[in-house]
Amino acid sequence: MKSRPLTTGEVARYCHVTTNGVKKWIAEGKLKAFQLPGGHYRISKRDFREFLEYYKIPIEEEFFIESRKILIVDDEPTIVELIKATLEKETEDYLIETAVDGYDALVKVGDFKPDLLILDMKMPRVDGYEVCKRILENPQTNHIRILAMTGQAEEEAIERMKNSGATAYILKPLDLTKLKQMVADLFD
Repeated sequence: MKSRPLTTGEVARYCHVTTNGVKKWIAEGKLKAFQLPGGHYRISKRDFREFLEYYKIPIEEEFFIESRKILIVDDEPTIVELIKATLEKETEDYLIETAVDGYDALVKVGDFKPDLLILDMKMPRVDGYEVCKRILENPQTNHIRILAMTGQAEEEAIERMKNSGATAYILKPLDLTKLKQMVADLFD
């Protein structure tokens, strides 16, 4: 998974300087950055790390560890617990939150900021299709990968799921080995 670039504010906090100081480094060519259409700068983690190494600034490894946040969304608690337990056994690198429906998921997406959503498509209140739509419409969340789940194996249901914007899909009943592999692949 491609990492999110850093803002000048994040670089400034790391280095204990002002954002103007960071912008000065960029202007002087000391720190590589790219500029967004609105004029804001973004710095890749790789370029920032090279900058720190070159100027012999101490590197905090935790800062560069890529998060692997997963939000599991299903209205069936047994499915949620099964997926959570399976992934937690796989690795300690996953930070996992859960939601009971689409409405709860949209709230948690804003707070938890997951990298991956494992999302049941058929739920009460707000279904998975609406969750996909809202996530993909929002520039703050459209980078989130979505692994859609459904118990409907009909061609029409699968086609609708593919068209929803989900990154990948898996059918219920879940093949846990396949689920683990798909999650790992979505983080690569």
